[in-house]
Amino acid sequence: MGCRLLMFFVGLLVGIPLFAQTPFQARADQAAMVDFAQKAAVRALDFRQGDIESLSHGRADFTPEGWTDFLKHMEGFLDQQGAPTFSSIFTPSGNVVVIGQENGTVHIRIPGKLKQTHNQSSTTYRAAIEVHAGGKPIKIQQLEQTTCGGASTACQ
Repeated sequence: MGCRLLMFFVGLLVGIPLFAQTPFQARADQAAMVDFAQKAAVRALDFRQGDIESLSHGRADFTPEGWTDFLKHMEGFLDQQGAPTFSSIFTPSGNVVVIGQENGTVHIRIPGKLKQTHNQSSTTYRAAIEVHAGGKPIKIQQLEQTTCGGASTACQ
């Protein structure tokens, strides 16, 4: 009986740290995905008019499908060589909101200000970026921009 009781406590002492590591590891993985997704999304929206390199520098942060989808939203705003016909810069203005996490992918929203400039004309929008990122290595799978006017809460 004493041996069984001893084995129970040894098993309990060994098992508790193993169970505790799973949530901690999940939080660490999520934190790494959120950090990567935020930095990569902001980088992707920072480019200069007529400068193809400033747009394509973010390509390595995307999956091939994610990059194709991102460029699809740029249709009509790229010249014949693929350079942007306007400049863009996104500045985060609040905390990243984790919308969800599923199958090794995190879905976040980053509130901020999006400034777009074409030649001498410039407009600043209240905006948010929604990003789906994950995998090994972590890559952006989808990036969508939302602009908000008035009292809209979609950019918070």
